Amino acid sequence: MIDFFNRGGWTMWFLLTAAIIGILFIIERIITFIWARVNTKKLVNDITKAYNANGVEGAVRVCKRNNSPIARILIEGVQAYAVVGKDKDAMEEAMEGSAVKELAFLDRGMSALSAVVTLAPMMGFLGTVSGMVSAFDAIALAGTVDAKLVASGISEALITTMTGLAIAIPVSAAHTWFSEMINSYTRNMEQAANEVVTHLLEQGK
Repeated sequence: MIDFFNRGGWTMWFLLTAAIIGILFIIERIITFIWARVNTKKLVNDITKAYNANGVEGAVRVCKRNNSPIARILIEGVQAYAVVGKDKDAMEEAMEGSAVKELAFLDRGMSALSAVVTLAPMMGFLGTVSGMVSAFDAIALAGTVDAKLVASGISEALITTMTGLAIAIPVSAAHTWFSEMINSYTRNMEQAANEVVTHLLEQGK
């Protein structure tokens, strides 16, 4: 591996940095999504039951006990209901403000993964071009076209392209997977918010 790395030239250091960044953010995102995972239907059911039994205080206790991003969004709607009563717009506005912060937390690191996906192949191609220039310079200095020399130079030049693609492909797959998880989480959040608001308004009637 060390020999392979050295043969790739100076751009391998940038590719190594990109690989480390990609791995760190992938691990961080996995941990975040595992921590944020919640059974939305059960949470909404628990909140509505607690509200029916103990009012706003019971619903708030359930949200605080859960401590997931969705629970922290729903608690804003419940507390707004306690203050403004049957004002749907005020409840939704309170939850939207919390949702912006929570979704920003879920989206953290996605731009770094996107940058790795974009830059890793480009750095790989740059290394290949640089290697090809060096290979042809070596041929010019030799004065003769040696097939072995040409093949060796091109082989070394293509190492960076292969490395860049090897980094970008799994990071791209992870980015797509995380994006779908964020979209799914957003849909669950919206559904949960609508169900809680509807229940509170109906109970208020």
